[in-house]
Amino acid sequence: MTDVVIVGGGLAGGSAAAILARAGVRPLLLEREREPRDKICGEFLSAEAQAYLTAIGLDLGRLGGARIGAVRLISGRRSVVSPLPFTALGLTRRRLDEAVLGHAERSGACVERSVAVRSIAPGRLETSVGELEASTILLASGKHDVRGARRDVSGADQGMIGFKSYFRLSETMRAALQGFVEIVVFDGGYAGLQLVEDGVANLCLLVRRERFDAAGRTWPLLLGRLLAEPHLQARLGDAVELSARPLTISDVPFGFVHRSGGGWPSLFRLGDQAAVIASFSGDGMSIALHSASLAARAVLEGADAGAYHARLHADIARPVGLARWLQRRLEAWPGPQPALFALGLFPRALARLAAWTRVPEPALRVGLAGCVTPS
Repeated sequence: MTDVVIVGGGLAGGSAAAILARAGVRPLLLEREREPRDKICGEFLSAEAQAYLTAIGLDLGRLGGARIGAVRLISGRRSVVSPLPFTALGLTRRRLDEAVLGHAERSGACVERSVAVRSIAPGRLETSVGELEASTILLASGKHDVRGARRDVSGADQGMIGFKSYFRLSETMRAALQGFVEIVVFDGGYAGLQLVEDGVANLCLLVRRERFDAAGRTWPLLLGRLLAEPHLQARLGDAVELSARPLTISDVPFGFVHRSGGGWPSLFRLGDQAAVIASFSGDGMSIALHSASLAARAVLEGADAGAYHARLHADIARPVGLARWLQRRLEAWPGPQPALFALGLFPRALARLAAWTRVPEPALRVGLAGCVTPS
């Protein structure tokens, strides 16, 4: 029997593996993909996410992320700019996840790739290479549910479709985007645009299903409709799409937060298996890393999953709920958004709103302390 098995080698799984390994536990991490791959994500690393990654021993400076210091809010031909209360990084998940997974392996974790987990039961996993027994399971499979441990997402907001693609912008447009994350609100959804490493732009968007249907249910037709938005036309009209096809996902359960109970004492949910915050908040990766720290520390201290889930819920339920409310407002407001642009007139209000949709400072301090290996 293996003491600790981690399902999934993304940010949450890889970080938990690194924390456990650095503390002397050698977890077994199962990752279904053979090679690094892109994921649907805005790829916006907040200050909190950077602090977590630094705390587990990762050198972010070597990864070449694009620095982001301000947000530009756009609707139609109107735009406002506000500084962020921190300097963010734009960094692809392909590069970041691989760096975290490699760091976990160098720290002492056992990483097995190309192993898919098909089902989970107390103390047992059915995988693509056979059955495996485990005393503790950390479920970090992202947005992919595993049979026997599916999330209860009833009550969450579903029905939107997500798309992500990379573009090579013109030199002029790349310079205009440098240092910004842009949020473009349009009828039926919103898009985020920012630079990542190597001067590439990440376009990540959410649209209501009816908007996608009206566009003809294909990415080229949807993109053509989006380019009718003046700002996106300016940015992407002469850009080269680098992705052979966009990544897509549907029915992401925004607002979901797992509550304690409904599982067993040795099953810990991490990342999107524990909570899904609205993507525009830019805090999804921070929450994933926070859950990894709390779960790893609970395992090291012999606490059960119920106590861990209760603690995580107390830390993140409010910011996830507020972000859900704000996303509903974005979805409900077609055309120019006076209330949205009022935020741009008051940088302090925007900074406070950003703080309210993030892991609270006291919880963050506890989480960061949990990343440090006792001497």
